[in-house]
Amino acid sequence: MISRLLVANRAEIASRVFRTCRDLGIETVAVHSDADADLPYVGEADHAVRLPGNAPGETYLRSDLVLDAARRSGADAIHPGYGFLSENADFARAVIDAGLTWVGPPPEAIVSMGSKISSKKLMEAAGVPVLTNHTVETATESDVPLLVKASAGGGGRGMRIVRSLAELPGEIEKARAEAESAFGDGTVFVETYVERGRHVEVQLVGTTVYGDRDCSVQRRHQKVVEEAPAPGLSDEVRAALHDAARNAAEAIDYRGAGTVEFLYDADTERFFFLEMNTRLQVEHPVTEAVHGVDLVAAQLAVAENDWTFWLPAAPSGHAIEVRLYAEDPAADYQPQSGELTTFEIPEADGIRVDTGFVSGSVVSTHYDAMLAKVIAHAPTREQAARKLAGVLSRARIHGLVTNRDLLVEVLRDEVFLAGDMTTAFLADRERRAEDVDPGAPVAAALALAEHTRAARTVQQRLPVAWRNVPSQPQVTAFGGFEDAVSVAWWGGRDGYSVEGHTVVAASPTRVTLETDGVRTTYDVAVSGEVVDVDHPGGHVRLTVVPRFVDPADAVASGSLLAPMPGTVVKVAVENGQDVAAGDVVLVLEAMKMQHTVTAPAAGTVTEINVRPGAQVAAGEVLAVVDAPASAQGDPA
Repeated sequence: MISRLLVANRAEIASRVFRTCRDLGIETVAVHSDADADLPYVGEADHAVRLPGNAPGETYLRSDLVLDAARRSGADAIHPGYGFLSENADFARAVIDAGLTWVGPPPEAIVSMGSKISSKKLMEAAGVPVLTNHTVETATESDVPLLVKASAGGGGRGMRIVRSLAELPGEIEKARAEAESAFGDGTVFVETYVERGRHVEVQLVGTTVYGDRDCSVQRRHQKVVEEAPAPGLSDEVRAALHDAARNAAEAIDYRGAGTVEFLYDADTERFFFLEMNTRLQVEHPVTEAVHGVDLVAAQLAVAENDWTFWLPAAPSGHAIEVRLYAEDPAADYQPQSGELTTFEIPEADGIRVDTGFVSGSVVSTHYDAMLAKVIAHAPTREQAARKLAGVLSRARIHGLVTNRDLLVEVLRDEVFLAGDMTTAFLADRERRAEDVDPGAPVAAALALAEHTRAARTVQQRLPVAWRNVPSQPQVTAFGGFEDAVSVAWWGGRDGYSVEGHTVVAASPTRVTLETDGVRTTYDVAVSGEVVDVDHPGGHVRLTVVPRFVDPADAVASGSLLAPMPGTVVKVAVENGQDVAAGDVVLVLEAMKMQHTVTAPAAGTVTEINVRPGAQVAAGEVLAVVDAPASAQGDPA
């Protein structure tokens, strides 16, 4: 029997395992990097051990440090979570050799499925349909589009779509670099890319099937929305998927929780093996909700050689999970880092929130940008989607840009609700133009005025913007939109006045407006020059535009700024070099992804301010490309 379990992972993953351990009476041990020392999961554990450093390669991917932490803390078992060392056979063997209980499949099973190249051959021999493999030498234009994939790991890292054979060698090199950084293994392969397939997977415990899931809504090949059961499958297709997954597990004598992933072509009703994840999946809560099971408890029971408790139950209702990320969908899903000043997701019946963050937590540049998984369970798919969209729209998330609004849009999208989404769903759909409630900037301006009044040290009883002889309104300008928004308002003894609105009440944190006979209350949070406004229609983040700009804050024309904090991994140009528009200038790495910074226009590199290995802050000037005067619109 396991008495003290160390979770070799972080944040939401560790918190999820700890929750089941508390239910079962098992003591817990957390490991944490320096960047994660203040995250909630560390305090949730009975014991915690520091892994000095920040980057995954010097902390969570160091199996020797994790094993030493288990020894020092007296743990008798290790759960790897998902990601990091969860599918590392050498780590599994080291845990077993150290006399500890390994909460995962046998190392031999991990090896069998650890390489996507060899696993495809194994599955083909077991009668499971697979996609065709290609190489630079064998691929032809008729095979395009192709997909370059990392043999180890997952999560969309080390994956590149290739639409021209000329791009294939370069995309292979990019995928190798990304895979090496994320997983310590730069091996990649190339296979046929199905442009508009669906991603359907089957949950297993051992060789027993626990239903299926659809994970087709993806960005950068990383799942964003998952649900169970997979909608729109015929009974025949569903049964065939389950049989194929069972055959895959039997081929390697599988034990523990695992998932077999397939690419499903709805037009032909054919499916193809993608990979088998020999671990718990991020999206496992939807299966738990529909089948009324605890998959972590199942993992622990199997590790203790207890197979008597586990029988699959018939699915009940429908569950949908969304991954809430600190990222900007409008900027190609650029990851965000920094402090979550407010992070509050409402509680509701049928809603589950798995998260590793709270208000005040700092999202680091060293790890994945996922903040939380929010799961809704309801009798029908439509009800689950509506419930989940409602909860997300009422959440208060300040400090960082997130994909919350995009998730709400997806859950209310007609294509999604009809179950017609494919893996190209997000890439194909046009983002809805930001529809800002016209009262939100007004509420921000008035709350900001009240905030300023409350901060006064003298004349606090004097009305805001009071004048003996008022001649013109006050004007507060905000950025945060494509164009700046200005709010003209009057203050004074009789309160606030704004054209088109009746100001019912105003305070530094709440403003109520009546517009065309309808009252709406806005919750406002002021933090320096940033104002967050939450209202029934969602959230808007506004930045006060200063009336005067310090010339010292301006940057030179042609400056290439760091889009986020990160590490410079490559500088592709030299000072004085001529570049064309779109040429790669340098490559940054942040949150386990590589981001290319390109020249915005043709010109000459006149400054390079960084070198490989340098840590940079968001907005830092990395290089300057000086365009010719004619290209800048100046007279010739």
